[in-house]
Amino acid sequence: MNLLQDIIAKAKANKQRIVLPEGTEPRTLHAADQLIADGVATIILLGNPVEIRSLAKQFGLQHIEGAQLIDPADHPKKEKYAELLTELRKSKGMTIDEARKVVEDPLYCGCLMIKNGDADGEIAGARNTTGNVLRSALQVVKTQPGISVVSGTFLMFLKDKSFGEDGLLFFADCAVVPNPTAQELAEIAVATARTAQCIANIEPRVAMLSFSTKGSAKNELVDKVVEATRLAQAMAPDLLIDGEMQLDAAVVPEVGISKAPGSKVAGRANVLIFPNLECGNIGYKLVQRLAGAEAVGPILQGMAAPVNDLSRGCSVDDIYKLVAICANQAQVKNN
Repeated sequence: MNLLQDIIAKAKANKQRIVLPEGTEPRTLHAADQLIADGVATIILLGNPVEIRSLAKQFGLQHIEGAQLIDPADHPKKEKYAELLTELRKSKGMTIDEARKVVEDPLYCGCLMIKNGDADGEIAGARNTTGNVLRSALQVVKTQPGISVVSGTFLMFLKDKSFGEDGLLFFADCAVVPNPTAQELAEIAVATARTAQCIANIEPRVAMLSFSTKGSAKNELVDKVVEATRLAQAMAPDLLIDGEMQLDAAVVPEVGISKAPGSKVAGRANVLIFPNLECGNIGYKLVQRLAGAEAVGPILQGMAAPVNDLSRGCSVDDIYKLVAICANQAQVKNN
C-alpha cells in the first residue's frame, strides 16, 4: 500500500466532517460524489441545495444526497454564526449587521462551522483565490499557538526511490509567503516537519536550503537561513533540523558527507525548506515537470484547524486526495 492509499484508508477508519464551500463547482461535486461513495469523509456542501441537486442530476451523480447540504444564506445556525463572527472581529469594529452579511459568504460560513465545532476541516480554492481562502481562515480559524505564519507544503513523490523517504519529499513554502523573515522561515520549518509526522508518520529530517553549505558563502541571504536554522532548532529541539545547506548536500549522501560531515540531516533530508516562495515554487515545478514527480498539495499548515487551498486548475483527483489529507490532519488535531 502506498502512502496515498494509506492516507485514504486512515481517513475511512475515522471519518471527519469536511466542509466544501464551493458546493456548486463541478469538479468539487464530482469529487464529493466519489468521496461519499468511498466513505472517505462526511461531506458538507455549501450552496443552494436546489442548485446542488440540479447539478448532481445533470452530471449523473448518485451519492450527493449523502452529503449535508447547507445554504449559507438560509440555515438554522446563521444568526449564531453572525454572533460568533461579531465576537471574533469586534476589535476590528465589526457590527452584528455587517456579520449577518459576511456569514452568507460560503468561505466564512465554512470557517465558522469549524470554529463552532460543526465541521473538522475545509477544502476550497477550485473557484476562489488563495487570498480569499486564507483571509476567512485567518480571521476565523486563526493560527496555531506559537505559529504566526501560514505556509504551504507539497508532497513530492519521486520516481527515484533513493531520495528522501523512499522517494517522498516535503517541499515548503511553495504557496504562501513570498519572502519570509528568519523567524517565519523557522516556523515554516517546524510546521512542515509536523506535517510530515502527521501525514506520512515519518521521522522528519529537515534541511534549510541555501546556495551555501555551512559557511561556504557569505551573504545576507545566507545569514537569514543560518538564523532561521538556529531559531527552528530552539523552537523544536526534538526535531532533526540542519542548515544552511545546498540542495545536493541535503539529498545526495556522498555530497552531504563531504560538505557537512557529522550532520544527521545532510544527504538524507526528507523535508526541504526553501528560503523564499520564488525558490520554492520554481523548485517544486522543476521536479514535477522535469523529473516526472507527482506533486500533491499545497497542504496549508500553521492553522489552528485544517483549512486547505486548491489550485483553480485542480482536478477531481486533486480534490479527492486533499480531502483525505485534510481528514488525516483533523484526526491528529481531534485526538
